[in-house]
Amino acid sequence: MALTIPTSYNQHCHKIITSVKRTMVTAATSTSNPTPSGGAFTTIKQKVTFEREIKKSKFIAVAAPISDEQSAFSFLSQVKDTRATHNCWAYKVGDQFRSNDDGEPSGTAGKPIQSAIDSSGIDRVMVVVIRYFGGIKLGTGGLVRAYGGVASECLRNAPTCLVKSKIPMGVEVPYDLIGVLNHQLQSCRVENIRQDYETGKDGIAMVSFQVDFDQVEKLEDAIKANCSRDLVFYKR
Repeated sequence: MALTIPTSYNQHCHKIITSVKRTMVTAATSTSNPTPSGGAFTTIKQKVTFEREIKKSKFIAVAAPISDEQSAFSFLSQVKDTRATHNCWAYKVGDQFRSNDDGEPSGTAGKPIQSAIDSSGIDRVMVVVIRYFGGIKLGTGGLVRAYGGVASECLRNAPTCLVKSKIPMGVEVPYDLIGVLNHQLQSCRVENIRQDYETGKDGIAMVSFQVDFDQVEKLEDAIKANCSRDLVFYKR
């Protein structure tokens, strides 16, 4: 019995990663001094599956990046198989997490999947383990090992990426230094560069952008060194 997953789901995962990054940017705007521990996390890049047969039962683990509870349940609805004996799952989004045994004995499926997620160090992720019963009971310990094991292997095989929060910044700069500033911004891979010449100050423009939280001080120092002027920086 084959598990069918829409071929377009990896495109959906890309949208999830983008959504997660936007969420981090929004969070950054309300945090004056974000710290490295709260400013970045590791998640998986795309949907990944892992399959194993244990005593004639087929276990298929499917993992994907998520941004919130809504996207978690959207993913679950896409991959769950109503023909399967059980569709057990767990997800983690920051400090929020949930799991479900879907008819397996309490604590033998959802919690082991959750433990696998916690042990992996991966965040914003959901793992669904689909079981097709093969006629041989595994017992409580066997179920814990089976569900936790396939979830762990699935995450171990998943390509990961580091998502960093973006800090919105701005700097007042004389017109003659805009070219120098833009070159420096591009070398630091900042995003969403905008220029505003309506500042109310003669010959002064406001250049705004977003930069990785751990590059703020480095970027400020580089701009000051290359522009050789006293510039006014703004951070939100």
